[in-house]
Amino acid sequence: MADAAAVDEKAPAAAPAPAFPIKLLVIISVVALVFGVGGAFTVVKFLGGSGKSADSSEEHKVDAEGKVESKSEAGGKHGQTASPGAMFDLDPFIVNLADTPDIRYLKLTLKLEVDSEAVSAELSTRIPQIRDAVLVLLSSKDVNAVRTTQGKFQLRDEITQRINGLLKKPGVRSAYFTEFVVQ
Repeated sequence: MADAAAVDEKAPAAAPAPAFPIKLLVIISVVALVFGVGGAFTVVKFLGGSGKSADSSEEHKVDAEGKVESKSEAGGKHGQTASPGAMFDLDPFIVNLADTPDIRYLKLTLKLEVDSEAVSAELSTRIPQIRDAVLVLLSSKDVNAVRTTQGKFQLRDEITQRINGLLKKPGVRSAYFTEFVVQ
């Protein structure tokens, strides 16, 4: 009996073999991690990227239309970039924005890019009409329309169109904001 008790004491002392070998557990973990990262990448690429690609393709269309218009105004020659035009400075504009409950102000300073010095001379003779057109446009905007980047681009285009409408021959390429303060 003493021998049987000695054998029973030695049996629990030996460690049982693990159910899964450590190497197999590490390999399964690495494979699961690789599939998880790959799956997440695939989901982000196909589902998350579709909104960005739609926005970027829309922006590319707008950029392409703007380039076509500027090339046609600059002479329509393909393969040549339009040289920068002369710059025409306007005095700062300070207007009340069209916000009803609050009183908000916009201070805006503009530089106009023109095709030639002749257009610059014509602009000089029409300063009161230009300032009036820009002031009426600016005072019709509210703070939400001018705070966003898209709103600023739209405002720039509207200013360019209004000023070109005052000239005998459209010669203003673009308007640039050198100061833009909303208070």
